[in-house]
Amino acid sequence: MLNRAFGAVISSLLVAGVAALPAIAHADDSFAQDDGASHGRAVKVMIISMFGPEGQVWLDHLGPWQDITVAGLSPDYPAVHCNRQDVCVMTTGMGHANAAASIMALTFSPRFDLRHTYFMVAGIAGIDPLQGTVGSAAWANWLVDFGIQWEIDGREIPPGWNTGYLGINTTGPTQKPPLDYRTEVFQLNPALTNAAFALSRNVTLSDDAQAQAARAKYSYAPANRPPTVIQCDTLAGDTWWSGTELGERARQWTKILTDGKGTYCTTQQEDNATFEALTRAANVHRVDLNRVAVLRAGSDFDRPYAGQSSADNLLNYASQGGFTIAIGNLFLAGNPLVQDIVAHWGEWRHGVPQR
Repeated sequence: MLNRAFGAVISSLLVAGVAALPAIAHADDSFAQDDGASHGRAVKVMIISMFGPEGQVWLDHLGPWQDITVAGLSPDYPAVHCNRQDVCVMTTGMGHANAAASIMALTFSPRFDLRHTYFMVAGIAGIDPLQGTVGSAAWANWLVDFGIQWEIDGREIPPGWNTGYLGINTTGPTQKPPLDYRTEVFQLNPALTNAAFALSRNVTLSDDAQAQAARAKYSYAPANRPPTVIQCDTLAGDTWWSGTELGERARQWTKILTDGKGTYCTTQQEDNATFEALTRAANVHRVDLNRVAVLRAGSDFDRPYAGQSSADNLLNYASQGGFTIAIGNLFLAGNPLVQDIVAHWGEWRHGVPQR
């Protein structure tokens, strides 16, 4: 429940326009592998979007832009766009494979110096109606991978189990796995997440009549209330899903992997892959993992309202009216952080300021 085919269609219409932006000369291609040093362009904020409309909302508001092509980026989104304030926007392509490949290409490119850069992932997602609503914008502290599990056919769930999912190399669905992949769960820098939330918590988010009608079908809050900026955690997995029982597993899995500290609220595809790629770059001092923030805005509910089928909720997600407002709210909720970093770079350059 996130970057769906509906968005991909819109994305294809935008690619031509984005690709047509003027190019600038590139800096010296040499760099020192051992300390991450680069003669490339220094960036204050790198906004990471996953498909065209997510990136376009920033391009529409913060230009003019210059275009820097980077070898290894998605052929659909081959350039990074940077403005005069050293704020840049890139688009990875949808799904974990595209995200990982594009972020690796970006962070190991000699065209940028990213050692002091703040990275902000900004994308749409499915949302848990117990935590938010369509249009809500959520800053995450924890990134949890939903895809790294064992699965038993739902028609053959063992007696006493409430799900067919269990951690790899465990013997039951409530056990925490040994985390052999080392990408199952990541914690973001809480100081940055808290600063981002503090800067945006009072922003009035956009809404529309279609979304209001969709959320009114839920009998409980916050699902049936207007969208707000919130803090809760995000779950990654390339399999799109819809359903109350799957939603309950998402909540349970988040608690298991975060030792009870995380609260699931949004479902998307890319964020663990993005963070792992950044981790590889951080290991050779090309980026700082303390400077990564993740913002996801609810474009549709992850489970049906009472009386609705899970299939109807999934197949007719576009009728919930959340896509357009979620895209707009990424900018409304994320821009206060971007602008504070730029306006007070003397403070932010050395790390998240204590205020």
